[in-house]
Amino acid sequence: MAVKYSRQRQMIYNFLMTRKDHPTADVVYKNVRQEYPNISLGTVYRNLTLLADRGEILRIQVGDGVDHFDADTSRHCHFFCSDCGGVTDMQLDCVEDMFTRAQQKCSGKIESQSICFYGTCRKCLDKSVENQK
Repeated sequence: MAVKYSRQRQMIYNFLMTRKDHPTADVVYKNVRQEYPNISLGTVYRNLTLLADRGEILRIQVGDGVDHFDADTSRHCHFFCSDCGGVTDMQLDCVEDMFTRAQQKCSGKIESQSICFYGTCRKCLDKSVENQK
């Protein structure tokens, strides 16, 4: 089904394309609102959902109860920092091989995968060391 062009949706998508930190809907809203002050949070949520449902962006659920969004739809992993809540990309050469092997073991068709590693990011580790001094 064709979806009518929306300048607001395009602005949301363009904003996500500039980010590598996988923002939440609230972060997207606060930033897009600077250019479109009349945009509502509901509009941002609806458009993020539409973009994710159409496969144009990724919706990432890392266990913190909040959806994060990523414009990079290629197969890759994520790292979630349990201290600051940041989500970053991890490019691992083995992901394609793992996907292929999983597809061979699956009797159906795998359409996507989500691999997330959990721990403490370098910035939080460094901050922890500084606080101990």
